[in-house]
Formats: sequence, C-alpha cells, structure tokens
Amino acid sequence: MNTWIAIGVTAFGCYAVKLAGLLVPASAVERPLVRRLAALLPVALLAALTAQQTFADGHALVLDARAAGLGAAAAALVLRAPFLLVVLAAVVVTAGVRATGG
Repeated sequence: MNTWIAIGVTAFGCYAVKLAGLLVPASAVERPLVRRLAALLPVALLAALTAQQTFADGHALVLDARAAGLGAAAAALVLRAPFLLVVLAAVVVTAGVRATGG
C-alpha cells in the first residue's frame, strides 16, 4: 500500500508543479534575468549530473576510467569535433582504460 501512496503523492506533486508554472505571470517570466537563468540552468544541471556520475561512487570520490573518458570528451570538444566523435572518443578511452585494468 505504501507504493500506491508514493505514486499518488508523486503524481499530485508533478501536477502541482506544472500548475504553479502555468500560474506565473508572463511579466515575471519575460524579465531578462529570468530568461538568462532559464537558459543557463539546464547546462548547470547537466554539468553537475555529469560530475556526480563521473567522480562519485556512493559517498566516495573516485578517479577511474570514467574520468579518463570525460577528459577525452573534453579534449574532443576543445578541438570542436562533432558530437558523435566526442561520444565515440569518450567510449573508446573509457573502454581502453578499463581493458588495461586502470
């Protein structure tokens, strides 16, 4: 029964957040500061998620093959490689480091 309560609370919470977004006046959303923050927030959240998934293992900080893959992807981005090559570089370096036992 606890699962259904959690599902119901989550559904209600999602609906409430959506409704709150619709109730915000247009004048508040169209301010330059709000528009700039709305444009930058997804980038910041994605960077934080990438860092957490790369350098954390539970409550421990780790440096392993994932960090090497992220470094390869960053290098490919600096060289302005297409996105598919960035992903491919990260995959190949991560797999290579793991295969060599690093």
